[in-house]
Amino acid sequence: MADLQTASFDDCWNRIGVRGDSSCERLTEYVRCLNCPVFEAAASRLLDRPIPRVDLAQHVARVGAHASHDSQNASESFLVFRIGDEWLALPTPVFKRIVQTRPIHTLPHRQHRAVLGVVNVQGELLVCLSLAHLLGFDSSAAARAPHDPRDERARHDLPRLLVVSRAEEHAVFPVDQVDGVHRMATATFGPPPATLSQAAAAHTRAVAPWRGVSVGLLDADALFDTLNRSLG
Repeated sequence: MADLQTASFDDCWNRIGVRGDSSCERLTEYVRCLNCPVFEAAASRLLDRPIPRVDLAQHVARVGAHASHDSQNASESFLVFRIGDEWLALPTPVFKRIVQTRPIHTLPHRQHRAVLGVVNVQGELLVCLSLAHLLGFDSSAAARAPHDPRDERARHDLPRLLVVSRAEEHAVFPVDQVDGVHRMATATFGPPPATLSQAAAAHTRAVAPWRGVSVGLLDADALFDTLNRSLG
């Protein structure tokens, strides 16, 4: 058994066979190395070699370590924005565009106070809704805390309209500030705090630390489902 494990093979087919210089005298009889008994014997010896022992414990440990490493490095892309005093985020793929504020045309007989009206975005009339009302946030907090125009952040602290979509569903909601797209490590996600309102908790999948504050990571599907119900 040890001889088979340590045996070296004369790969003559690579030297003097059809894959070499074709000087082997046996080629006259066998034409191809595959037909030669020497090649057949070498193949048999290779197949008869014992399967090397594998330490499965070490293999599992390595796989586990890679999985743990991948999990720790996993991250998701979010667009971070502010409504009042609340920093929130939604997965980047749900955003269609970010536009400047524009007139919102109110709708008569609206049944849900979160429905602000409709807004014209590039020739398309889209329903505009208030996330502050849907989530129970105080959207007027920002107005009570004016920013120093000399502040570097003040240049970016401009209200915007965010256009979101899911399949054929589209909606717009106003925000007080858009910070931008950021990747957040999933390992830092934590459960929503118990202090959240029932509405906010139902639409928040997790919270994550970000620049010294906690960002509420909203559940896009739950949000769209609520938006649809608010239009009913």
